[in-house]
Amino acid sequence: MAWDVEGTKHRIYQAALAEFAAHGPDGTTIDRIARRAQVNRERVYNYYGDKTALFATIVRGEVDALAAAVPLDITGPDDVGEFAGRAYDYQRAHPDLARLVLWEGLADTGAIPDELARTTLYADKAAAIAAAQRAGRIDATLDPAHLMFLVMSLASYWSAAPQIARMLTGSPGGPGGSGDDPDDGAEAARRRAAVVHAARRLATP
Repeated sequence: MAWDVEGTKHRIYQAALAEFAAHGPDGTTIDRIARRAQVNRERVYNYYGDKTALFATIVRGEVDALAAAVPLDITGPDDVGEFAGRAYDYQRAHPDLARLVLWEGLADTGAIPDELARTTLYADKAAAIAAAQRAGRIDATLDPAHLMFLVMSLASYWSAAPQIARMLTGSPGGPGGSGDDPDDGAEAARRRAAVVHAARRLATP
């Protein structure tokens, strides 16, 4: 029987995603990832390299998946708002991404393995903001890279810091008065509406 290379790589990827999101790169091991994927640890090294390389691959894969799922095309402030709303939706469905980025930040020593490629990805988004600003489609007060960072933060921090979201929105009878469960459709809709509104306001001249 032929070895299912792609299937094995997928199992390793998913196991590493779960381990890194839960424990960070320093809180897990190749052995744990291999056990979760039900493969020999040598398979992990053969397909992905060491733990540092594997972590970089997982982060880049998840960032690229978000970029593919939520493209940025700006004709006006509403597009900036909807981009933030779609990014919020995606990260609500894939909360591991925000956790990975936080772990990456905690482990940052001034550079990451694929920083040049990641920088290009983010620079392209800032360039789209800059082009819309030059065309007068959105407000040009903020530096385009700063505006992009703020919009990304609006969309992602709900997933990155769910405990703060819980404390702010409150439990039934608390400050929010509507429950703190992010799986509550009504509360999720309110959060999304706030993200869209804030991003739109940032982009409105």
